[in-house]
Amino acid sequence: MTAPTDLRWSSLGTYVHLATSETAVLEEAGRLARDVLAAVDRTCSRFRPDSDLVRANGRAGTWVAVDPLLVAAVGVAVEAARETDGLVDPCLGRSLIHLGYDADLRVVQRRPDLPRATPAPSLRPRAWREIGLDPEGAIRVPEGCALDLGATGKAWASDLVAAAVVDRFGCHVIVSVGGDVRVDGPSDTAHAPWPVSITERPDADEATVVWLDGGGLATSGTTVRTWFSGGEANHHLLDPRTGRPVSGFWRTATATGRTCVAANTATTAALVLGADAVPWLDRRSVAARLVAADGSVRTVAGWPPDEAPTGRPPRPSLDRSA
Repeated sequence: MTAPTDLRWSSLGTYVHLATSETAVLEEAGRLARDVLAAVDRTCSRFRPDSDLVRANGRAGTWVAVDPLLVAAVGVAVEAARETDGLVDPCLGRSLIHLGYDADLRVVQRRPDLPRATPAPSLRPRAWREIGLDPEGAIRVPEGCALDLGATGKAWASDLVAAAVVDRFGCHVIVSVGGDVRVDGPSDTAHAPWPVSITERPDADEATVVWLDGGGLATSGTTVRTWFSGGEANHHLLDPRTGRPVSGFWRTATATGRTCVAANTATTAALVLGADAVPWLDRRSVAARLVAADGSVRTVAGWPPDEAPTGRPPRPSLDRSA
């Protein structure tokens, strides 16, 4: 039997895809990745009643002892908010719940469309600045808020898995958690770039292919994670200035970054900014590909061409869909 060149499974409510430069360690690397993602789910899920995040949200305004892993995850979200001046905001949990996103998306999408029974929660601009973090194992959610780590959580998990595999096995790795992709490896060894297929939907036939030799790549979109609630079509990407789904000037945004979190931070900010996204990305030299509502494509800051580099061997392609 031929040894597998990559692994695929489900975690965090989405798909995971993992490949390593050394096939001999692939199965062990997969077990390590599963353990890391299980720990992330146990501490950071907004949909598990036993998670540390749910406990902390339930006691907003007070310090709550939690796993240091959650402190790290929230710290990443706060840093994303700081870097984007609040365009990427982890304090949108109450708005998402009001819109009906209070369970795993597959559960939400199966529900009948019912009128909303409560008024929209009041927004607390820049409440993310009030988040308390104790690296030893405690957080304080701002009073009147609920944290949601959807804007950075999967990307951070991808970075976390990649770092764990490199540290344990000393090989190069590519991991995709729900399409949030991270490429990593020992700094003292080289490795041929990996191909990554970018699609707007998981079932799409056509794909844009880019080659990554390090860092992260992420796509955010408004067309896949959708549901109906209160007589309206909703999606998970909210504008923190309104608490409402972003307008849809762009339907998807893909970007590269030093890490997967950096890439995902840029794509989320781009969708929130709409027409102002291109200069924002350009000023930060973020290579990005934006798809407008009419399907037209705009690339920014030297987005790579849609072709394989000459002379590089084919490798298993990882999907990246919104």
